[in-house]
Amino acid sequence: MPYDKVDELAINTIRTLAVDATLAANSGHPGAPMGMAPVAHVVFNKFMTFNPKNPKWLNRDRFVLSNGHGCMLQYALLHLFGYGVTIDDLKNFRQVDSITPGHPESHDTPGIEVTTGPLGQGFANAVGLAIAQAHTAAVFNKPGYDLINNHTYMFFGDGCAMEGIASEAASTAGHLQLGNLIAIYDDNHISIDGDTKCAFTEDVMKRFEAYGWHTQHVEKGDTDLEGIEAAIAKAKEVKDKPSVIKLTTTIGFGSKLQGTGGVHGNPLKADDAKQVKEKFGFDPEKTFQVPQEVYDMYHKHAAEGAAAEEEWNKLFEKYGKEHKDAHADLARRLTGDLPDGWVSKLPTYKPSDPAIASRKLSESVLEAIHDVIPELISGSADLTGSNNTRWKNAVDFQPPSLGIGEWSGRYMRYGVREHAMAAIMNGLSAYGTIIPAGGTFLNFVSYAAGAVRLSSLSHQRVIYVATHDSIGLGEDGPTHQPIETLAHFRALPNMMVWRPADGNETSAAYYMALTSKETPSILALTRQNLPQLEGSTIDKAIKGGYVALENEKADVTLVSTGSEVSLCLEAVKTLKDQGLTARVVSLPCVEVFDAQSKDYRLSVIPDGIPTLSVEVMSTLGWEKYSHEQFGLNRFGASGPYKEVYKKFEFTPEGIAKRAKLTVDFYKEVKPLRSPINRAFTQLI
Repeated sequence: MPYDKVDELAINTIRTLAVDATLAANSGHPGAPMGMAPVAHVVFNKFMTFNPKNPKWLNRDRFVLSNGHGCMLQYALLHLFGYGVTIDDLKNFRQVDSITPGHPESHDTPGIEVTTGPLGQGFANAVGLAIAQAHTAAVFNKPGYDLINNHTYMFFGDGCAMEGIASEAASTAGHLQLGNLIAIYDDNHISIDGDTKCAFTEDVMKRFEAYGWHTQHVEKGDTDLEGIEAAIAKAKEVKDKPSVIKLTTTIGFGSKLQGTGGVHGNPLKADDAKQVKEKFGFDPEKTFQVPQEVYDMYHKHAAEGAAAEEEWNKLFEKYGKEHKDAHADLARRLTGDLPDGWVSKLPTYKPSDPAIASRKLSESVLEAIHDVIPELISGSADLTGSNNTRWKNAVDFQPPSLGIGEWSGRYMRYGVREHAMAAIMNGLSAYGTIIPAGGTFLNFVSYAAGAVRLSSLSHQRVIYVATHDSIGLGEDGPTHQPIETLAHFRALPNMMVWRPADGNETSAAYYMALTSKETPSILALTRQNLPQLEGSTIDKAIKGGYVALENEKADVTLVSTGSEVSLCLEAVKTLKDQGLTARVVSLPCVEVFDAQSKDYRLSVIPDGIPTLSVEVMSTLGWEKYSHEQFGLNRFGASGPYKEVYKKFEFTPEGIAKRAKLTVDFYKEVKPLRSPINRAFTQLI
């Protein structure tokens, strides 16, 4: 059907809404929405299937705005199509407690699939969404039941193209032959610093060709609606490659400053806004204008999406009669609930069991639960043998044409791409049918910090299996030994950081990671063997902290995590020889411990007794739980791990020496209040 004046009116409505919203906020980025309005109109109104009345319908097409600063483009579309975004929400753009924040946030706004803004993140999220679709389709589609066949559409700009994470993710997508992924590259030659020729002169399409993508170029992106439609239609025909369409546009189309950096990140001036509206046929004195025929056009397409979902629901109901188990499995996954009885599969340990590295204990958990939690997909950033993230009979997720895996495979080979792995896992989680776990060394989770932060902000159930968690990795030395890493990620809101001390604590970490639907987790795991503790159980550990060894009338509390808990227990014996008694607290997850009642926390770290924390990491943050801190506020050393521990006195004798100093220092402090016993720990 040819494009007409209503299409042009709709496109210009999107543009003027972006102008008005950014001007009202005196903040924002009008340029990208004004330049990308034509392609957004074509993608949403001609190609995408969705139901605004049910933004979570499983088989909807996904849209990701990787250049998230242009979010007024997406907010305008969500409003026009009838999602729960009102005209007043557009007027409250970038205001406190609005559902139209300065960059898209998936938990704030209906219709936003993933949280974007840090450039390149959305690109990698889109790869994750496309992987999730391919996997879910392979698992659940049956002859006569093409249940899962949606596409993922993603917009990105020059900034995303410059970010390394986009390159990592694009390489991954090309290798995986993700024909369900269509990216639109906004080739407007402008970034904050001005014309991109100052920093970015490569041939982006040649790069994508090298990655294995299908590439096209639409030169007149401002006006050539037919060309845009033809390019997207052709991209949909390509089944064995992801597609990228280079769309040459004019940033801030219609503005006096169009085509310049001046319209990238600043609202238009009032006189410019008026002339834009006049140019596009709108009343220059009015704001937030939406002609009824634009609403009618978009609502018609929305109704078609609602009808498509209704047909899908009928198909799914029929599917349930022929494929009862698969139907029940998929329906359960969509609730986020785990299968009944899965907890009984978690391994448990007793003190007489052998000492085992917690990375191997993690492997035992994955081996035990993978059959009963089919939505769990594991993987590693090229460290499978070190992270121990692959169960024995795992099948790799790979294009069948490569002969090394299947679309239904549940093990991801991310390659040496930690940052992309993390962001791809955010996309996998956002799809709604998968719980992703991915491994690397703890030190290299820092490579992925941008995406890890968005896991927390966007409430994704993602599990980071972070092995080689300390100086205990030994010979690889300071380049690989984390020092500041746990302090960094413990400071991250809505992130559980687990550092288990034995097998029961490792099982507890997985229990919490899997049952926390809106909180991601980092599991910091050892390379070296750890003994099974006398006082540990899963039930105790899931409180985040507990008393591992109680001694009435103890002189000192030793509070510790991971590999140092067993050292503290050994130090108790050394202290006894010196006439001192100690109690030991294991604190595998401070975030979970903080959520317990104050009475419980005071029972673990009580008043009246000095507390010494022991962890071979930065001491930053430990003042919240201890009076004195024994840690490592310098880089580590290369050598056999026992020798490295000895060098820094992380031995029973070294701990006992500092425990005695703590006792002596606080002997005359009466009354001595627990670090837990504060007026407040936070205001918000």
